[in-house]
Amino acid sequence: MLLTILILISAFILNLFLPWWSIAIPGLAFGFYFNKKALPSFGLGFLALFVLWGGQALYIHFGNDAILSTRIAEMLSVGSPLVVVLITGIIGGLVSGLATLTGSLVKETPRKFS
Repeated sequence: MLLTILILISAFILNLFLPWWSIAIPGLAFGFYFNKKALPSFGLGFLALFVLWGGQALYIHFGNDAILSTRIAEMLSVGSPLVVVLITGIIGGLVSGLATLTGSLVKETPRKFS
């Protein structure tokens, strides 16, 4: 759970100053440092950014009376504006989950020097 909290906080801070893809950096770093197995690494990284981006999208959704998410839902033809919030969380979760998985697998890779 500590891995999830650290990824969430550091990704939030990085997202304030860097582009959207900077959310992968904490996943890579903490996935390497904590060196968990593959599935838990992916799951904890996914959970961190699903909560962060989904929460931010939900905050924006309610903050502007669902105007933005409704327009995006119409543009993408997904029906409900809450589906846009869910898709946002899933995309963030996938990026971070795969980055955390990559970090943990790099740590597990045997180093062979010949």
